[in-house]
Amino acid sequence: MQPAPFTINFPEDRLTDLRERLGRTRFPDQAPGPDWAYGTNVSFMESLVEYWRTEFDWRAQEARLNAFPQFTVPLHGIDLHFLHVPGQGPAPLPLLLSHGWPGSVFEFLELIPRLTDPARFGGDPADAFTVVAPSLPGYGLSFRPGQARFGVEAIADCFADLMTGVLGYPRFAAQGGDWGGFITSRLGAVHADKLAGIHLNMLAVRRDLDMPVASPDEQRFVDELKVWQREGAGYQTIQGTRPQTLAFGLSDSPAGLAAWIVEKFRAWSDCSGDVLSVFTRDQLLANIGLYWFTGAIGSSFWPYYARMHGPWPIPDGRSVDVPMAYCEFPHEMLHPPRSIAERAYADIRRWTVMPHGGHFAAMEQPDALADDIKTFFRPLR
Repeated sequence: MQPAPFTINFPEDRLTDLRERLGRTRFPDQAPGPDWAYGTNVSFMESLVEYWRTEFDWRAQEARLNAFPQFTVPLHGIDLHFLHVPGQGPAPLPLLLSHGWPGSVFEFLELIPRLTDPARFGGDPADAFTVVAPSLPGYGLSFRPGQARFGVEAIADCFADLMTGVLGYPRFAAQGGDWGGFITSRLGAVHADKLAGIHLNMLAVRRDLDMPVASPDEQRFVDELKVWQREGAGYQTIQGTRPQTLAFGLSDSPAGLAAWIVEKFRAWSDCSGDVLSVFTRDQLLANIGLYWFTGAIGSSFWPYYARMHGPWPIPDGRSVDVPMAYCEFPHEMLHPPRSIAERAYADIRRWTVMPHGGHFAAMEQPDALADDIKTFFRPLR
């Protein structure tokens, strides 16, 4: 299990094939009504596809990723890809960063330097972390066709072995949002002896409409959950029940893949309806391009299938007992109150309500997220 250095460099013929496919895109008509009311807007996609075909520089995005130390290691039956960035300080704390869907390690490229080298951003070198940021199994550079599929439980076990068995960190910190929040919470539940604490920007709390309600805040959450399940969770249903069928279209059409992913970046970010006010086209297409070139969109759906066809990742009767912190960003998809979080997390040490930001916190608010991570872990080092 010796990690091997890795550099991303897709063959030029793959880029040529992408441009040719983009040039043959057949767009749907725009349904009457407000823009984005029924999903991704056609005129937006026409502009994005043309930019992707004629101006976007994939090689520049590869260079951004290659500026960070990357490795692969055979682990749990796959070749796991990860960034491993040493901290610049007297005693850096190992920190596992876990992304989610439809994200990738590209999400972390602004956040990582703020954690590994805080002095560079006006902070204290004593707060430095050594960051390990894997591509989730089945995602991006941790995917090969035909490999085994991983749910949250299997990913957490794989990451625990990466940190302790492969990299030799007997004790580490962990942070995550989206599926990364679930993975990090699972680590806190079943690998607590390895963890200094966990920091989340999404909570792994149950989403049962019939949950007992003990306060107006809890009722508000249930009402919010009803709207979410009716209007926002359709992607979960198809990805969690027929992932293979959906994968045909999104693996064959780059425009279809981009439309599927961009809609989530717009809906879940603090962008007031203008996704390009928060993310550049290059940021969006770097993330989308990684799904495209690796062919990993179908396998990336697997945690949804596993979640819908298996038990809750935090076992019944268990809680997350390690020290925990939560950052609530205002445009996150759901906002569970602390009283509900306390049903799953037994040792909540920090609960921060942020003024700005959404689901993609590491991209939207890297300074705020980094500062909260550093503050939480400072007494736990």
